[in-house]
Amino acid sequence: MEKISVLMNCYNSESYLKKAIDSVYSQTYDNWEIIFIDNCSTDNSARIAKDYDKRLKYIKTKKNIALGSARKFGIKYCSNFIAILDTDDIWVENALEELYNS
Repeated sequence: MEKISVLMNCYNSESYLKKAIDSVYSQTYDNWEIIFIDNCSTDNSARIAKDYDKRLKYIKTKKNIALGSARKFGIKYCSNFIAILDTDDIWVENALEELYNS
């Protein structure tokens, strides 16, 4: 099983963030990491993300950048297999397993 990097770009997403991250932690596919890009959030997003274990790698941009640029910035921290999860979305528990097996 290859490691899948789940790329999450965040800007002021505290309202939905915990549910989005928890949906990754509940995956049936075990070999994953979250590459969490904090795009200079001013709300509690950083605190929420930092409450998780080492499988969530927190990286903050130096300044707020456009979403496409933030994704490009985050990709350099990812493994060969990348899945993108927006901070206001959630996955069903077998999403990564289905993705990996397709």
